[in-house]
Amino acid sequence: MAGGGDRNEDALTQAMAGIGTRLDARLTDITRLVSDQLVSDIAELRGEEQLQQILGDSVAANIDAFFAAARHGISIDVVHAPAAAIEHALRLAQRDISANVLVRSYRLGQQAVLKAVLEEIRTAELDPRLALDVFDAMSTISFNYIDRISQEVVEVYQQARESWLENRNSVRINEIRELLAGGDVDIDAATVAIRYPLQRTHLAVVLWCDDSEDRLAEMERLVQQFAASIGAADSPLFISVDRATAWAWVAVPAAVMDEAVTWLGSLVPAEGPYVAVGTPQSGVAGFRLSHRQAEDARIVAVASAPQRRRFTAFGHRGVALAALLGSNVDALSAWATEVLGPLACSTVSDRRLRETLQAFLKAGGSNKAAAEELHLHTNSVKYRVQRAIERRGRPIEDDRLDVEVALLLCSQFGDRMLDPADDGG
Repeated sequence: MAGGGDRNEDALTQAMAGIGTRLDARLTDITRLVSDQLVSDIAELRGEEQLQQILGDSVAANIDAFFAAARHGISIDVVHAPAAAIEHALRLAQRDISANVLVRSYRLGQQAVLKAVLEEIRTAELDPRLALDVFDAMSTISFNYIDRISQEVVEVYQQARESWLENRNSVRINEIRELLAGGDVDIDAATVAIRYPLQRTHLAVVLWCDDSEDRLAEMERLVQQFAASIGAADSPLFISVDRATAWAWVAVPAAVMDEAVTWLGSLVPAEGPYVAVGTPQSGVAGFRLSHRQAEDARIVAVASAPQRRRFTAFGHRGVALAALLGSNVDALSAWATEVLGPLACSTVSDRRLRETLQAFLKAGGSNKAAAEELHLHTNSVKYRVQRAIERRGRPIEDDRLDVEVALLLCSQFGDRMLDPADDGG
């Protein structure tokens, strides 16, 4: 390393500790910057939000471990891959994403982190010789860390990939993915390949859990229970996407078409997996459309954390609109706050006022109809509507549509949309 035996080891140790402390204070910002860059540069990492969250956790854990090693002089020989990094490797293996993507993400991540290290060294205004020694030492630690950890996660990836391929019905899953991708389909051949009747009316379901526990058996039981409860003549189609996610389709009898979604919702246990569902749709086109709807409903459910509902249906009021607009919840939050003013606060009283105003507007401005829906006295509705308008700070006549949309989005995304301030609701 630069300076060889002539450098001042005490000064180097002290300088690295100081740089490490400042880097640690920026851990959240650096993690977000690196995660965003990886998603931007590597198309395969731009999957669903849950996969990106695991990527963010992996990036944060790896950067934290590297900073700790540099700050405290921890030997890389005793460092092992963080649990989040292991889980991310497992998910990539289970989703047909190449190991090259995993290795490249570590290389690009190292490059981005070293840029942050260099920024801190420049900011510290160290003696030039000492600054070079610090960067040389940090670069060496980062190389050794990435070399060791990448070998561990690639080994995990390869083992998981082999196991997954052994246990998965590759013909069935590939056929389903081709069906979902679009294009012409030989319906008879595809029906035989996936062992599910594509000519029927389908209700698509997406099931998932937050943790890495294997709950696929529980998910499959729920789908089987639902199919049996509605009298489905054919066995449902159930496939595992990874250890925490499953897709399913149920052929819905015509007699229960209108009640099927509600019936499924009633079967979802309070502590069970999360469930998102589309609407009943017919044929191959319906097989695809209902699945897209279920995935959209899932996007809304995941984005509404931590108030996430166990069951989210695409056909429920506001879910389709929320899915269309939900790619940037922060921007929606800023807009809703501008539209609703203090009424967009996350207090219990403001939530009650928003619910009443929403029911009032949905009822076409009828206090009586809103009161019936909310099981309140008409005077209570009238008072709350007036109070909601006062909290907002201006009338609703000129931008009523904006108010309705903002209220609907608040009801879907919960605290993700709301200002935590409490200023007197």
